[in-house]
Amino acid sequence: MPEYAVVGKSIPRVDGPEKVTGQARFTGDLRIPGLLQVRLVLSPYANARIVRIDTSEAEKVPGVVGVYRATDLPFAEPDSGSRKRDFMARDRALYHGHPVVAVVAETGAAAEDALALVEVEYDPQDAAVDLLEALKPDAPKTRGEKPLEESAEAAMHGGGGGGGSDEHVELPANVSSNLHFTRGDIEAELAAADVVVENVYRLPMVHQGYMEPQVVAVTVDPLGDITVYTSTQAIFYTRNEIAAALGLSQSKVKVVAMTIGGGFGGKFMLVEALAAAVAVKVGRSVRLEYTRMDDFLAANPAPPSVWEIKLGAKKDGTITAMKARVVFDTGAYSGSPLSIGSLLLGSSYNYAAIDIRGYEVLTNKTPAGAYRGPGAVQQAFASESTVDMLAEKLGMDPFELRMKNAADEGTLRSNNVPWPKIGLKQCMTELEGHYKDLVAKKQRADSSGTIRQGVGMALGGWPGGIEPATAICRLNGDGTVSVVLGSVDLSGTDTSFKQIAAEAFGMPLDNVLMTRGDSTNAPYSGGAGGSKTLYTVGLAVQKAAEDAKQQVLQIASGVLEADLDDLEIVDGLVRVKGAPEKQTTLQKIASLTMGPGSPKEPVYGKGSSAITNQSPAFAAHATRVAVDTETGKVKILDYVACQDVGFAINPAEVEGQIVGGVVQGIGQALYEKMAYDESGQITTQTFLDYALPAAMHAPAITAIQVEVASDYGPYGAKGVGEPPLIPCMPAIANAIYDAIGTRPTEVPMLPQTIIDGLNGKNGKH
Repeated sequence: MPEYAVVGKSIPRVDGPEKVTGQARFTGDLRIPGLLQVRLVLSPYANARIVRIDTSEAEKVPGVVGVYRATDLPFAEPDSGSRKRDFMARDRALYHGHPVVAVVAETGAAAEDALALVEVEYDPQDAAVDLLEALKPDAPKTRGEKPLEESAEAAMHGGGGGGGSDEHVELPANVSSNLHFTRGDIEAELAAADVVVENVYRLPMVHQGYMEPQVVAVTVDPLGDITVYTSTQAIFYTRNEIAAALGLSQSKVKVVAMTIGGGFGGKFMLVEALAAAVAVKVGRSVRLEYTRMDDFLAANPAPPSVWEIKLGAKKDGTITAMKARVVFDTGAYSGSPLSIGSLLLGSSYNYAAIDIRGYEVLTNKTPAGAYRGPGAVQQAFASESTVDMLAEKLGMDPFELRMKNAADEGTLRSNNVPWPKIGLKQCMTELEGHYKDLVAKKQRADSSGTIRQGVGMALGGWPGGIEPATAICRLNGDGTVSVVLGSVDLSGTDTSFKQIAAEAFGMPLDNVLMTRGDSTNAPYSGGAGGSKTLYTVGLAVQKAAEDAKQQVLQIASGVLEADLDDLEIVDGLVRVKGAPEKQTTLQKIASLTMGPGSPKEPVYGKGSSAITNQSPAFAAHATRVAVDTETGKVKILDYVACQDVGFAINPAEVEGQIVGGVVQGIGQALYEKMAYDESGQITTQTFLDYALPAAMHAPAITAIQVEVASDYGPYGAKGVGEPPLIPCMPAIANAIYDAIGTRPTEVPMLPQTIIDGLNGKNGKH
């Protein structure tokens, strides 16, 4: 890599001080005069007709302004099938937690008091709860009609457009979409294989676990324009959805992205249109803020799924065939990551034949949303666990089997489109020594007692999202530059953008100011998700800074009486190359562009990107675990994560992304599950019931950054957010199997599940 002055260096996050000192302002911190509070009556049933609603007693509570059903609110598209545009139940509650009534009051306490007085008479119906049972033709029908497929969010995450064949087959009523990826003669390849292994894997619904629940505040001005202050990852998408929901021009809706207390894909847009509809109805400012229980019942968690996998290979370790069925439980509305999950399932290795059939199934559960690496995380658990089974049956080292068959540039993916340049094998090469060290540590450990050690590895990748973006770079009168963006700083991206602008312009980092606008004045950016923000917006920032720099040099060439090509900007000074004493300041340049009679145009750089090529990023992980065979408790002793990051604009931030992703993966592997009973009632409604990993559960994590530069991202950078989570669950599962000889096929891998496996009740292979 070239040597740069600013990018490639670790610097503190620009948003760090205000968050550490408590100065950051979240939506819940806003003090808006006359602000009303909104609380929701949630359905206690998973599937029920709404027979009668009596709000008379609730309306008598002092401080209550109004109690509203969906039909009372100014939605332009009733029964549209879009959850975001018509959030409340109408004739039927479709899941436990489906909002039925909105209570608006002067205080949160008054609204809570009124909630208990709203009388709703339900006619409970049989609910479709288990996804495989819901797949059957005679299963309870989830809803009266099939909803519109909500694919926009998946596309913003880089998870749309799988490219599976569009087969016109008769499907059960609860199947909202299906796909089929195929290549070669799958049955012939499996018949010719020397070794065939198969297994079934089940993954639960999991919550994104963000600290700040869903919250939005809306104001209405006398002309009917609305301003929405929200914890959102995508201001333009949110604006468009609100405008469509209320039948307003987009110019009548302004969305302001507030500081976000965690998102991980769960805050693209959810309750904003409902809050806006309530504000328009009452003609006053309102805030709709979820309780933690509301967030578990009525947010948008990662969906459950079942994966049936069969792999075939030759005696020499050449993997030849994959046959699979993928079933995603999308909840009461369509929108699961079926496409990207199925696409990636058959794309990590070089298969002669594949046959992958995928089904998205509607159930009476909380509707699905995105969660870091949607679809990719689930498929990696199934695929990488089965590859380990194959290695054992072949008598090969799991690392060697993967290295022999791993995808490389030109390898066909499930949709028969070849991978572009990828760094998977480079990551594995970097991991190899660490993997062998972990194996050696395990072999030196005392295995005579109840504590058994095991080592596991896994790999996984993310294709990378793409979406157009624009940035502005403006020279200020004091010689600083302001970078104006419409992106949301969810994970420290503003820090990297500041570095990119300083590098491209040639000025000190402290002289670059970051400004994020709202949906009425900011240049367009896509949603912050899918590992694409730095990749797409960063390139726009680089171009905007370079454009502003050229404008400055053009003006300076006249001031210094030098040819444009002979000028450079160093540390904020414009000078003649080879004659640094001949220089001028940016303040001087700015003075020629501002104020009455100034002879030059203001410096206003613009940069846009519309990258159509993805830059996939892969990771290879290895871990050593200790399993207590008496209690089933798992302790992670070592964890190594190697990831292709393209080029690390800020290595410290990249390391933070990798470490954070691994900890989330540990949570999904060992602790987290949103559980439902047979009637569709969710039983994990608070953090008392839903376990998250704490600091004491995080091992020492070695994060290794491999740089296989992108041909398109700024300075070769790629997205880094998704890949670190993807291999975690299978790496841990494979290590557990190596330790005790019973293979986990479900997550979380709880102590009781491990004890059951040791007792021969499940997962023995």
